[in-house]
Amino acid sequence: MENMDSDFYESKKRRRNSFRKTWDPFMLKTINNEEEVTGKSIQFLQYIICFLFGVAVLGFAFLSKSSLLLLVSISSANSPFENKPFTHLILACALVVPNVLAFTKALWKTSFRSSSSPPKGVLAMVCFIEAIIALATSVLVLVCLPQFDVITNLCILNGVCLFPSFLQIMYELKNLGIALLFPLIGFGLTFLGLLLFVLVHNSLQQSETPQFLQMYVAIAIVSLTLLSLNWWENFTSYFKVGFLQNIRESLRGNRNLTYVCSSAVRILVTFGVVAAWIPIKKYDWKDLKTVSQFELNIILGLFGVQACSSVLCHWFGVLVCKMHAVRRSFMLPSILAFPVVFIAILIVLYDSSNKYSEGPTSNLTLFCNDLITVQEIDPVRILLLEIPQSLCRAQGFLNTSRVGLALLGTSAICFWLGLFFSTYYVWGQPLQRIERTSHLFVRWLYEAAFMEQSMLLNIRVQKKQIEEIKRKSDHVMIYLCATMWHETVDEMEKILNSIFRLDKYKPYTLKSHKDNFDFETHIYFDDAFTFVGPDENTQQRVVNEYVMSLVSTMEDIYRIFSREKCTSKDELEDDDIMRQTIMETPYGGRICYTLPYGNTIHVHLKDKQKIRHKKRWSQIMYMYYLLGWKLSRKYTTLSGCFEDEVSNENTLRNEKENTYILALDGDTDFQPSALILLVDRLRRYPHVGAACGRIHPTGVGPMVWYQKFEYAVGHWLQKTAEHVLGCVLCSPGCFSLFRAAALMDDNVMKKYTTTATEAQHFVQYDQGEDRWLCTLLLQQGWRVEYNAASDAYTNAPQEFKEFYNQRRRWVPSTLANTIDLLDSAAQTSKKNPSISKLYILYQIIGTAASILGPATVILMIAGSFTFVFQWNGNVALALGVIPPALYILICYKVKSDTQINIAAVLSIFYAFLMIATIMSIIGEMIREKTFITPTGVFFISMVVLFLSTALLHPQEFHLVLYGLLYIICIPSGYLLLPIYSMVNMNNVSWGTRESATPNKSTKKKPEQIKRYEKKWKCICWDVEFVIKEDKKEAIQQKDSANDEMEILEPKVVDNWIDNLKEKSLYIDLIEEKLDERENPFWTELIEVYLKPIDEDKARQQEIAKNLSTLRNKATFLFFIINILWLVSTFFLQLIGPDIHIKLPKILSNGSFSINENLTVEPIGFMFLISFAGLLAIQFITMLYHRINTLIHFIAYKGTEVKPLQNVGKYKKHEDLEV
Repeated sequence: MENMDSDFYESKKRRRNSFRKTWDPFMLKTINNEEEVTGKSIQFLQYIICFLFGVAVLGFAFLSKSSLLLLVSISSANSPFENKPFTHLILACALVVPNVLAFTKALWKTSFRSSSSPPKGVLAMVCFIEAIIALATSVLVLVCLPQFDVITNLCILNGVCLFPSFLQIMYELKNLGIALLFPLIGFGLTFLGLLLFVLVHNSLQQSETPQFLQMYVAIAIVSLTLLSLNWWENFTSYFKVGFLQNIRESLRGNRNLTYVCSSAVRILVTFGVVAAWIPIKKYDWKDLKTVSQFELNIILGLFGVQACSSVLCHWFGVLVCKMHAVRRSFMLPSILAFPVVFIAILIVLYDSSNKYSEGPTSNLTLFCNDLITVQEIDPVRILLLEIPQSLCRAQGFLNTSRVGLALLGTSAICFWLGLFFSTYYVWGQPLQRIERTSHLFVRWLYEAAFMEQSMLLNIRVQKKQIEEIKRKSDHVMIYLCATMWHETVDEMEKILNSIFRLDKYKPYTLKSHKDNFDFETHIYFDDAFTFVGPDENTQQRVVNEYVMSLVSTMEDIYRIFSREKCTSKDELEDDDIMRQTIMETPYGGRICYTLPYGNTIHVHLKDKQKIRHKKRWSQIMYMYYLLGWKLSRKYTTLSGCFEDEVSNENTLRNEKENTYILALDGDTDFQPSALILLVDRLRRYPHVGAACGRIHPTGVGPMVWYQKFEYAVGHWLQKTAEHVLGCVLCSPGCFSLFRAAALMDDNVMKKYTTTATEAQHFVQYDQGEDRWLCTLLLQQGWRVEYNAASDAYTNAPQEFKEFYNQRRRWVPSTLANTIDLLDSAAQTSKKNPSISKLYILYQIIGTAASILGPATVILMIAGSFTFVFQWNGNVALALGVIPPALYILICYKVKSDTQINIAAVLSIFYAFLMIATIMSIIGEMIREKTFITPTGVFFISMVVLFLSTALLHPQEFHLVLYGLLYIICIPSGYLLLPIYSMVNMNNVSWGTRESATPNKSTKKKPEQIKRYEKKWKCICWDVEFVIKEDKKEAIQQKDSANDEMEILEPKVVDNWIDNLKEKSLYIDLIEEKLDERENPFWTELIEVYLKPIDEDKARQQEIAKNLSTLRNKATFLFFIINILWLVSTFFLQLIGPDIHIKLPKILSNGSFSINENLTVEPIGFMFLISFAGLLAIQFITMLYHRINTLIHFIAYKGTEVKPLQNVGKYKKHEDLEV
């Protein structure tokens, strides 16, 4: 009978909903559900950047090669440059520049990061090989090349591919495929080039050839052969030889100390060759003291060009490889470097022939005779003239017949083509975007004498079979986990649109694409249930209004994306209702939705009477469910041991590495590209435990405008500095990607379940759970990163009260976690290679600057009093201290809402003072007739800094408009807000969207009569005064027994499933049972970690007392530090100018004033210097981070999955070069 009633009810509901769809087919389609499409301007910019970077590689390779050839030429014995010891010494310095850089980099990492040493035998062997390479390089460049002309030198520098091509041939002989042809041709052409080089100079035996030229030819060939061993580590990776594999494995994790030793060996060997060669050539070292200024400038200029161009060529080469533009912007420019230099030499020869010869001639001897009498004073013309003069000095070249010239030209072509075919494998390398430099290149840097050759041969050999197996095993699973509570419909629409967009982005047809991943969405809804009923004896347990809004919003968005999918398939929409599941769970309930493209959303409805509520406990809930139950459990038996210890342990480790959790808030809006950019960071760098994106606050009103600029500056400068110098300290929970292996590591997830029992725990654990989780990751050795190209949007507080309450949680928790990290700095720096001792020092300075923020603002305001009102400095300082001192006392005495109202009024007052301060700084510059004053330089530097930073973020440049509001609100944000936050540290309530606590007592409060009420609104906060009087007469008539009368427990009817099924119009919710295997898991998890905390009044009173004690200690220390700063300034002013620092006054025209000096207080001056230093460091790190962001953005845009127009699917973008 019950089944018949149920079927009748369901059929009736179907008819009603079908009827509703006939007259209500209309939908409210928001802008948020549109996909992100790359515009033509972005594509054009992408091509332009790759083209410019490719030109930079070619240009700097040209400068590096040309300057090296000129340095070699002027080192020749017959060169007009007389000081040969100096030219040889500078040439040797040019050779060791990359070794010095590698030594410095390795020494830095060894000093400030944990580094292990390789086995002594491996280290000795590596140093021996490097010594041979250094000997061969220095002998070739310092001894042999000066004996030949520039064209011969240019040709033979390409002959370093003998050993690499031979190893490629040996590997490809196993398969005998088409791939064997390229290294075989490369080896043959290189060998032929060396043979022709010998034949050219062997034909000169009967001519007037220098006596030892044949010896130099032999030494050059031996040196080139030994030099080809330079890339042994790269090309021996083809072979599975035991001792070679052991050496490579030993070097992989111990490169820092290896490079310290090997670079030192190469530097010593190079200078040892110079030291031995100078006496052999009978040069005198004393000539170093007699070098002329003219020669010094030319030689040092060439050295600077060679060193800088080589570094920049290598740097741009790394960038274009990471940008996935290897073929067009790296391989092609590197191959074209030789013909471009050769053509440039021919152009110089032609120009010199026209300029210095009496007429056009093809006879080199006559041309050389004309050059003998040429005298030039211009350094550039002298260097250009060195090219034809080097040909004239090379007797071998002069005496070569036409057959010899043909042989020499053929040899040059063979060398060049040999390089091309030997490095042909680079064209098809399966490189990933933003690949690590150590994965791109085997050696850290380059070879100065072989710029393009070293970069091409240094590209790491990748075995395609291994890469394909690795790609299959590295399947990525992402769990999107959002926490909700009291979100509005607009906020729910944002996150649901983002999830549906991601579902649309990732259809099942893209399994082969490198960006493919699987994902599930889990939404954890806190305090989802409420009780309603017609009387006090019966109550129904139903979901609250926010859950109803979520279900209704889900239906609307589901209809939009379902219709798009049907339209894309040219199908008609089915009239059947979409069926989803709903079930009862031990923690409350669950609704499961299958999205249009097959992915799922699980909405977990939490009953706070059954499970612990609030955000941290929701995070623990999904971590244990997804990582413990769904991931770890399937690899273990009930006994807790691995079923197959050998295979399953590696499989589990691999899945932990490639399983990610995307933490979201209930109002986060993001595009699929934002998630993929974060996934790239975790996929490419296995030591990264978490990555966050650029968070954009949304909303309207002055408070939101203030936060827009505040967030911008925080991300532009602070987060980028943390990322570059060490690690990001806080990855916000509104949009952060966490690696499962990091969360499942020791002392992370387990410690995160700690229930706050001590006062400091409530501040550190519950007030800033995101920062505490990141602190645990950092202390365990994981890296936290920031990706500026990954944009996410979340609602910001729009009211003054909500903003202050939010920051009241953030300020103490930030300070507590930072102090915790600094307290464990010694252990953390040993365990975490990204956190160095210098980074700890940077954080100490930054924390000290934050603590001294209130005192700094007071001093700034006192300075404005001094200038505007011409008050004495001490009087101005006293008046500046009075308002915040009174506000501190008020905060200790009145309620939180009253404190915020007073802070709002003071904020307006201080805003006017800030305007006066800005005017006073400008007025001081006008009065002093110079802007080069400490305050003037600081003010102008800040303006230039913010404008420059905004220009480097063109899409966010409009945020500069909010900068003025941010500046005038500095006293509110850095004086009043810290005071309010510190004094209310003992208040551990959430503060934003707080729900009312249900009454535990049935005793009624005394009725009150309202005597006076006054309300007004000021900018973005409400102020209200109400005076009430208790109605004591009614209270006195109550009987005391009635006050304590016990109320019977009402009968609870669990009707929430039927209630939701009734409200669901377009999605049919079918009730199912929870998997039997999950029930014991949830029961035990709740019992162990998530059981609701009993509200013990005595315990609560003790906690409140401890929190007050902690507050008093913290505020005393916080305020006493600021007071000491102010008192020090006061006494320095009282002492007078005797101890002030006197700086020369610089006038507006740049000259120094003779009679006037600027006086600056020592403490203020040091603070300005420290603060300016921090900003300078942050600006430099921001530049570095912007370049990396550009690389990642360009690489992603060249390989992304692009949407088809007017279709609900995405197509696979061919993996082509940009």
